[in-house]
Amino acid sequence: MNAPSPHHEEDEHEDEVFIDENDIIQEINVDEEELIDADEDDEGEEEEGGGLLDEADDSVHTFTGHTGELYTVTCSPTDASLVATGGGDDRGFMWKIGNGDFAFELQGHTDSVSSLAFSTDGQFLASGSLDGNIRVWNLTSGGLNGTLEGPGGGIEWIRWHPRGHVVLAGSEDSSIWMWNADNCAFMNTFLGHSGSVTCGGFTPDGKLICTGSDDATLRIWDPKSAQSIHVVRGHPYHTEGLTCLTISSDSTLALSGSKDGSAHIVNITTGRVVTSLSAHTDSIECASLSASAPWAATGGMDNKLIIWDLQQSLPRSTCEHEGGVTCLLWLDQHRYVATGCVDGKVRIWDSRSGECVRTFSGHADAIQSLAASSNGEYLVSVSIDGTARVFEIAEFN
Repeated sequence: MNAPSPHHEEDEHEDEVFIDENDIIQEINVDEEELIDADEDDEGEEEEGGGLLDEADDSVHTFTGHTGELYTVTCSPTDASLVATGGGDDRGFMWKIGNGDFAFELQGHTDSVSSLAFSTDGQFLASGSLDGNIRVWNLTSGGLNGTLEGPGGGIEWIRWHPRGHVVLAGSEDSSIWMWNADNCAFMNTFLGHSGSVTCGGFTPDGKLICTGSDDATLRIWDPKSAQSIHVVRGHPYHTEGLTCLTISSDSTLALSGSKDGSAHIVNITTGRVVTSLSAHTDSIECASLSASAPWAATGGMDNKLIIWDLQQSLPRSTCEHEGGVTCLLWLDQHRYVATGCVDGKVRIWDSRSGECVRTFSGHADAIQSLAASSNGEYLVSVSIDGTARVFEIAEFN
């Protein structure tokens, strides 16, 4: 399962967010021997049979509190050390980079934790599960704020309103739900898709909602009336289900990727396809727009990261991987792109030259999700191997 990669938006709040240690539900004691020292990076790890698990471990911190595959990771927008992870062991955790003794378990889910998202102000964390429920955690009090119920299928993704405590989520049952997180009150449900709602979110200005579905359509919604303003489908749009969706910082364009290997850019105001990006030969798993140039990045199961020049609608660079590209992230300066790959490697690419400038080793299986710390110094990856690993990326910001 590939859980959607969470959004990371610039934060305007500098308030320190903390959890009182007296409110910790459970501490996970991580064996110090499992934490990798930076100076041991090149020594590698050995399996029980004596074989080499990997040639090196470049991580500066490893979180091993989970007991199954990891699907999702997100970093706090206000606390550069705070990370949340979730996975197939039906568990979610908050933990801190560099603090191996701290772990706060997000208890109560009865199926895989598929999606996690911090509110824009860093005050809340929402955890979504394939059990169909979302649990909202108050980081100031350190406890559960409440449970958001309604969807009849698993939660595919969670997004917060850019300027308020409003939670939006897409479900496998083809519905989208919206709640007020302060009092855990239902606000609206959005009905119209005929397949799992695989991706979506608010526009950055908070005025509209865009969602993509396995039914091969993109829908643009009015949050207040819950009515579809536009339905984008048919030629020249996708012929198979959407896998990823990202929205431009000025709220005018939506970039979507699909199982059919195509990417399209839609004008949100008119609902029309304005650009089609065709070069991938297999499912596109991740897509993102650069905030500093008319460029986009897409990653696919054809082992490629493609940097697109949107003015020409042509590939600027094609970056070859050893396996499928499952997730990607533009780093702060938007010169570099980080990718997570089926081969277990995290790579940093120079978007201008198309060159791989760094490869991070350490994971033993496919990477599922990536997130960057709010100060831009660390990249956190989660893998099917059951671990979350932290890599230093300050030099690329």
